[in-house]
Amino acid sequence: MANDEVIALTATSERPASTISGYAMLILLLLAIVADAYGINRLANGSDGLALPAVILGTSVFILVLPGFYMLQPNQAAAITLFGEYRGTDRTTGLRWTWPWMGKHKLSVRANNFISEKIKVNDLRGNPIEMAAQIVWRVIDTAQALFDVDDYKQFVRVQVEAAIRTIGSRYPYDDFEHQEVTLRGNHDQVGAELRTELQARLAVAGITVDECGFTHLAYAQEIAGAMLRRQQAQAVVAARKTLVEGAVGMVEMALDALSEKNVVELDDERRAAMVSNLMVVLCGERDTQPVVNTGTLYT
Repeated sequence: MANDEVIALTATSERPASTISGYAMLILLLLAIVADAYGINRLANGSDGLALPAVILGTSVFILVLPGFYMLQPNQAAAITLFGEYRGTDRTTGLRWTWPWMGKHKLSVRANNFISEKIKVNDLRGNPIEMAAQIVWRVIDTAQALFDVDDYKQFVRVQVEAAIRTIGSRYPYDDFEHQEVTLRGNHDQVGAELRTELQARLAVAGITVDECGFTHLAYAQEIAGAMLRRQQAQAVVAARKTLVEGAVGMVEMALDALSEKNVVELDDERRAAMVSNLMVVLCGERDTQPVVNTGTLYT
């Protein structure tokens, strides 16, 4: 705009509509038909002072009442409008009636299940990953869903993809040291944050999210092989580290026990040889073969 002013969205909120039960109006419609039949029959048999008014009244009531009927099923609502102006929402199930010049826009307020397509996202460390999510959503404000967004179902699809990209770029896919919140290792926490993100994005459309979670989470194909080898290497290093730490502790415990019980006196060279042999036995990938030493360390 020329004056840099931005016109804000005119927010709409749901309110009850002024409608009545359709069963009472159905009785009135039947009475109008009876009046029409009576008047037509009287006119056919001869002129009668009440025949013509009965036909006119019955026909007028029939034309006025018949277009006003509509039916609502459980968890279904109808937004009532008058020449484009929102006049309220009817959520009462069964046969309903309102004035025929009122517009009636039905929509479902039932739970909907949506599974997104797999999308490629860069995680916190820049690694391309594939993500997809499943959400359960429903309309809680019919006025916002119909009048504050153009197509609320398409709006849900677009916002789900945007929320997945936001959450996916906020965390790394994996952290082998378990020091960070990751997409793969913290499903509950990340899923709860995704639900919060979706709630904030879909509030403008009068939609709430009951449940959400990831249905697909993996590295992109172009780096999947490399990342698998990286994970395997990290697992081997971690396993070796744990194995060495345990072996050192066992060797230390063995030397301390031998010294405390005076089983054998070991000088530095014998201690070094014993440590070397124990480390080979404990850290070797294959089973060791025992060798009987009939001599001494010095011969």
